[in-house]
Amino acid sequence: MGFRKKAKVSAQFNMSSLTDIIFLLLIFFMLTSSLVVPNALNLKLPGKRKSTTELKAPPANVTIKRDGTYWIAGQKVSIHRIEKAVIELGKKGRPVSMTITPDPNVANQYVVAVMDIAQRYRVETILIDP
Repeated sequence: MGFRKKAKVSAQFNMSSLTDIIFLLLIFFMLTSSLVVPNALNLKLPGKRKSTTELKAPPANVTIKRDGTYWIAGQKVSIHRIEKAVIELGKKGRPVSMTITPDPNVANQYVVAVMDIAQRYRVETILIDP
């Protein structure tokens, strides 16, 4: 009488196909992550410099109050007037610098609006006082 032995099921797990899939996913994410460009402001963070920058003209002082009003030299102005002031300073042929002093409780959108004007007209120095 011939009894056949039943085939034993292997208790081992073949990892070769799993490593192929992980390798392909790694390549996919590496390629797609290099194509993503972050949409952010190009900020110059403070750090050590070898040379010091001297301001040739006093900076334009912009104060932002809690209610979102803008003040230049003690006068209440609109955001469009700030832009005109920066344009006028730039026409004089000297580097334009600006000091922004926001109220601690002011909304970020008002500060970003002034910083956007400064970036658009290439204001060299922006100091934000707390």
